[in-house]
This record gives sequence, structure tokens and C-alpha cells, in this order.
Amino acid sequence: MAELLRFYNDFHPAHYDLNLDINREHKTIKGSVLISGEALNETISIHQKYLQIKQVTVKDHEVPFVVDDENDALKITLGFVGDVQVKIVYETKLTDTMMGIYPSYYEVAGQKKQLIGTQFETNAARQAFPCVDEPEAKATFTLALKYDEHEGETTLANTPEVKVENGVHYFEETVKMSTYLVAFAFGELQGKKTKTNSGVEIGVFATKAHQPKELDFALDIAKRSIEFYEEYYQTPYPLKHSWQLALPDFSAGAMENWGLVTYREAYLLVDSENTALDQKKLVATVITHELAHQWFGDLVTMKWWDDLWLNESFANMMEYVAVDALEPSWNIWETFQTSEAVAALTRDATDGVQSVHVEVKNPAEIDTLFDGAIVYAKGSRLLVMVRSLIGDEALRSGLKAYFAKHQYGNASGDDLWQALGQACGLDIGAVMHSWLEQPGYPVVKVELKDDALHLSQKQFFIGQGQDQGRLWQIPLNSNFKDVPTLMKDQTLVIEDYTKLRQQQGQAFRLNLENNAHFIVEYDQVLLDDILAEQAALDNISKLQLMQDLRFLAQGQVTTYAQLIPLLALFKDNHSEMVNSYLYTVVNDLKQFVAADSAEETALKQFTAKLSSANFERLGLLAKAAESDDDQLTRPYILNAALYAENEAAKAQAHDLFQKYEADLLALPAGIRPYILKNEVVNYGDKALFERLLNAYRKAVDPSYKKDLSYALTKTQDPELLASLVASFEDADTIKPQDLRGWFGAVLANDFGQELAWKWIRDDWSWLKATVGGDMEFPTYITVIARIFKTQERLDEFKAFFADKLDQPALTREIKMDTEVIQSRVNLISRQKEAVVKAITAAL
Repeated sequence: MAELLRFYNDFHPAHYDLNLDINREHKTIKGSVLISGEALNETISIHQKYLQIKQVTVKDHEVPFVVDDENDALKITLGFVGDVQVKIVYETKLTDTMMGIYPSYYEVAGQKKQLIGTQFETNAARQAFPCVDEPEAKATFTLALKYDEHEGETTLANTPEVKVENGVHYFEETVKMSTYLVAFAFGELQGKKTKTNSGVEIGVFATKAHQPKELDFALDIAKRSIEFYEEYYQTPYPLKHSWQLALPDFSAGAMENWGLVTYREAYLLVDSENTALDQKKLVATVITHELAHQWFGDLVTMKWWDDLWLNESFANMMEYVAVDALEPSWNIWETFQTSEAVAALTRDATDGVQSVHVEVKNPAEIDTLFDGAIVYAKGSRLLVMVRSLIGDEALRSGLKAYFAKHQYGNASGDDLWQALGQACGLDIGAVMHSWLEQPGYPVVKVELKDDALHLSQKQFFIGQGQDQGRLWQIPLNSNFKDVPTLMKDQTLVIEDYTKLRQQQGQAFRLNLENNAHFIVEYDQVLLDDILAEQAALDNISKLQLMQDLRFLAQGQVTTYAQLIPLLALFKDNHSEMVNSYLYTVVNDLKQFVAADSAEETALKQFTAKLSSANFERLGLLAKAAESDDDQLTRPYILNAALYAENEAAKAQAHDLFQKYEADLLALPAGIRPYILKNEVVNYGDKALFERLLNAYRKAVDPSYKKDLSYALTKTQDPELLASLVASFEDADTIKPQDLRGWFGAVLANDFGQELAWKWIRDDWSWLKATVGGDMEFPTYITVIARIFKTQERLDEFKAFFADKLDQPALTREIKMDTEVIQSRVNLISRQKEAVVKAITAAL
């Protein structure tokens, strides 16, 4: 097993002169790097991976070196300590793994083309050039880049281009930064530029396969984001430009390279004339997330990967802060409630989950830290909790001091808590350590006994869990003013309930605004009191009521059967946020019924009862001056109505398909996936399927491609599903970056599950070779665990992954997801009979 070595302990790089000569035709790279720095040991180690080291020289004299591939190391014997310049000459190849320096493939007018880009996070810079590839090893960089250039091509990098001489592009020296933020790209690109009020040049770039208008939305959001952050952080943007680049092949969603942010095309390019509002909101949050990193992550960087959450959690919170400021009518914090909060509460309830701050013991574990539900969702929820606790003014003041003290350097979580604590006068570190250093979260049980409220906290689990007596400092945020701000002990008693209830004039509740990371279990008396007033609750409180009851049912503290009768209370609500959660619960109920069974027929009838009034109100097409909530709710309602086999919904959707049959891209984007799905499932044949699959191959609009894949994977024809699975390894049909989504969708289809499950078991070696070096690779296991629900599938899952448990990059995911499937099997076994009865009774 590789050792976790810190090369920075022996060598502190200060500057890199990097020269690259890239030949796209032969996929070769010839490079040299001159590293200036301080040797703290007579023998130093430099990271390299897949590089052929040709020569190492110091002061023009060759020095001995050893390549240690197991530890990604180039060990160099200097024979002295102190200041040194080491020149390394090497060769390597362009990769096809979407890591390091790699080509993206695309077509324009039927002609295949390549765009070269980079992806170095977490530790793939070492695949591009020898370096101390650790976040603490900050240095400055100068880049000289030559390639087999054609006329009209564009070259981009972290900094502006200085000159071009003899085909070599020279770029300005960077500011001091970490290796994983170095980036460049070149190829046939189109771009649009503007400037911020402070003079920062903003640009958006994409291949010429796209329409120029698709760059406008991102350009506007990026410009206003930089302006917002400069004012909010009270710290200027530290570079001359901020380029946003859409890569046709890109494994992650986006990457915050300083000055050259890279994105999946789906997360940057928008046709504002026909893109659903929820997709616009998603793209806006991705852009604001990455630009938040330009300060928090780039200007000030974590010292080591165990503080990855410090980068990601903060950017995840700030994306919502920024979009809320830029587009207040979008009510973006409602999206936070239906996405981040749900993801965090779900993942964090499984025993064995990682804590937000987690120790790294093996290099292969670094990429496993990117558990989106923990490092992004839970972490950002905890920071929202802090913001709510200390207020926005103190947050901004603390951040200004934090940036001033640590700019161009590295910091830890404690450095942030110290800055925020000094700004607000509270011991923020004491509160946050209880949340960051231990996994999981509490359920606060509230019981009314002898006119007193008895509160107790206990770790909440979905499935089996080993209770270790963990305690959290819980911000209770109650509507009863006599309740303490923090609950630090296991129990808390609040006397004189009757008097307090009369004074308050409303039912007792905790965690107002649903900002703190816990759920509440009210006893029946208190729950009935809340339910009696639910019509007067704000929409976040209505969502929270369903949320807490749903998780209690998943944890088998209560049951879904008890939740089902309450769903009718929310069926006519006009809030997108409430409807989103209502149909999340309805979707949960599908796990209790078999396809095409009498019990599924009952569930469809129940879904029809819930959705019919809103379907009649909204219809399929937007109405004049309708609210954003109506626009965003319509897709949930149409999808529910189609599942319920509402004949009017099916017929209207079919009519709309026929109306737009000559140009399906022009279908109203918000409902387009469901119109296409309705056609495939209820009116389709092989000819339609082939037509839509061919349209997918040729489409360049990212949201349209997503809609087509959604519809195609819903077919119930085994032959057509088999043809889809056969395309999984055909990159001309399904790009590797998109494969996980296709695989998961076919696996979730009862008629395709066996086909997809057989494919991944038979072709695991191919999958590993194709995307195995990527942080997304372990999430294929997560996808499987979200879907499997029978003992037979659980047994097959265990059997297949048994011999992979010793792989550090997969160990935690396999163990966690085994528990996830086991808990679902147990849930269905124990609750199915009661759930089916409750559905029938609710008709």
C-alpha cells in the first residue's frame, strides 16, 4: 500500500517555469520544468505520475534520481540543503481519462474536433508536470505552451497571454497558488467578454458547436457575481481576468481553477429563450459556487485535503447567498431546502458515514473525501447554521479579517472560527467542533409531561446504527422565547408549558427556518397541535413538517403508513418547494409496490387524488403573468399526473408532442422531459426510439440532451433497453462523463434493471479503466445503492463487491452502501403491509 508522504516537508517550491510542447495528433507531451525553491533535506521528492523522466539537472549538472511509481515520486539526491533550482526534462501522453491534460471530443457540422483542457484537482497536476502536488506547496508559475496549432484557435490560461514567439504562447506569471489550480486550454473556441465595475475582464468560452447566444446568461451571472463577492468579502478580486470555459468532456460539474474556471457544458451554457427556470437556477449556482472559490479556496487554501470541506462547504453556502442577492425573485434558499438539506439528512443518517472533517490515511482516500452530501451539502448547512447564529454583518467582518490574514497562503478550519468568533464575540469553534469532528446528527425528541417540555437528543440512524452517546451543541431556534439558544446536554426541561403556550399563541416548534442540522420528533399531543395549525404555517415549515416525519419513517421511529394520511393536507399547495417534497414522499412510496400490481394501481390512484386539482389549475402550458412557483411546480404535477395515468394529461402531452414533432427542441423546456417520456412509454415504437436516440447523438443543447436521455431510459421494451446498454461503451453515443446518469436511469427502470446490473458486473474492468482515476468513480456504487431494494439484489451486491473492499478508494462506499440497501430491505419488509393498507384507505 502506498504511503501518505508529505513532500512539502522536504522541499518548499517557490516558482515553476513550465514549458510544454503538445502534439494532438500523436497525443504526446514533451515538457521541462525549472523549479526554484528551498530544500530542507539533501534528498527531496517531487510528485510525478505516468511521466517518463529524461533528465534532472542542478546548475547544468545532472544529479541522481530514482522514480518511485508506487508513491508517485521522483526522488532527487541534491547532496545539500538550501536554495536550489532543479530542472526536469520529461515526456508523457495526453490522457483519455478526463484527468491531467486531456482532449475533449465534439462535432461541428459533422466534423470531429478536439479541444485540449486540464483537470488537476485533487492530485493530477503530477500527471502534467513534476511538482510538489500538495495544497500547502503554493508557488508562482510561468507557462510557455506550444502545440500543433491551426489558424483561428484560442489559447487560454490562468493569466493573460504576454506574447507569441515561434509558435510558443507565453503567459504572465501567476500569483502564489496551489498546483491543483493551474489550468490552460486551447482549440477552436468562441467567446464573449465584458468588464466588471472594478475593471476585471470577464469571459465565457465554448466550442463553435454552440450558438453564440448560449454564452450570454453565464457572462451576465459571472460579471455580477464577481462584483457581488468583491463587495460582500470587502476584498478585491486578485486577478486581471476571470474566464469561464465549457469543456465537452468533463467529469466534475465544474472546477475553480484560478482565473480559468472550467465547467461541463450543461452547467455553463444556457439558451435563455427556452431553458427551464430550474436549469437556469442550477447553472447560476454552479457559476457562483466556482467564483466564490476564487477567494475561499484559491486566495486562501486548505493546508491539507482533510480540510477539503473548508473549501467546498463555504462555496456551497455562498452560491446561494450570491444568487439570492443577484436574483432575489428566484427564492433560491427554497432550492437549498429541497436539495442540500435533503441530501445531507439522508446520507448523514447512515452509520459509518464520514465526518465533515476527516483524516486522510492513504493517498487513494483523497478522492473519496468528495462525498457531495457531506462535504458540500452538510458542510454548507452547518455554515448556514453559523450564519443564522452570528448574523450576516459578523460573517462579513470575520471573512474580511480571514482573507487579509491568510491571503496567498493556507488556513485550517480553526483559523476561520477564530476570525468569525472575534467578529461576533462567540466561541464558534466550540459549537462547530461538535458538528464537524463527528459524523451523524441528532433527533431531538420533545415530550409533554406534567406541564413541562422534556427535550432529549440522540443520534438518528436510518438502518442499523451503533449509538456512541454523541452529543451536539444544537441551535434550537424555537418559536417559544423561553427556550435556550443552544442545547448542549443530552436532556433539557422547560417548565410551565401551558403558560408558555398561551403567551405564544401558537403550537410549540423547534428549528424555525430549518437551518440547523437536526430533525424533531414531537409526541402525539404536540404534533397534533402543529397539524391543527398547519394551514397557517409558512412554506418552509410545511416542508419541514413533511421532512421530519419522512425521516422518522425511514428510521422506523414512526412509519410511512402514519405519514400517508397527512399528505392530503399539502396537495393543493401552490409552492414549488412544498410540492417538490410532497412528490419526494410519493416517490418513496413506490418502493413498497411492485410494477404492474394491484397495489401499484392503488398508488397511482392515490397520486391522481393528490395531483388532480393542481393539474387542472396549471395545465401544460404557461399562463400569462403566472408566478415562478407555478412555472416550477408544473413539471412535478405533470409527472405525477402521467404516473397516475391521468388520461387528460396523457392526451394533452401527446397532442403537444405532435404539435412540436418537427422541432422537439422547441417544446417548452420545463415540461419537455415528461412530454418525451409520455411519448416513449405510451405512444412510442422502435422508430420513435431510434429517432430520439439519434437526436441525442446530434444534439448540442445540454438541457435537451438531458431530456432525451431521461425519456429514452423510461422505455419498457426489453429489446430497446438492451440496445441502450449496448451503447454504454460507445463514446460516440454516450460520453463517459454522462454514463453514470444513463446507467442509473436504466438500473432504476424495472424492465431494465437486470440488463444494467449485468453490464456493470461483466464490464467493471472496462469502467475502471475508463473512469477509475476520477473522483466520480465510487459514486457508481452510490447509484446502485439508491435503487436496490430486495434481499436478492443485496446478496448480489455483497457478492460482487466483496473482493473490492480492500481497495481504499472504494472501501467506505461499499460498506456504507451495503448498509443503505440493507436498511431499505428491512424497511420494506416491516412496513409494506401497513403502507399498502394506508394507501388504499386514503383513496
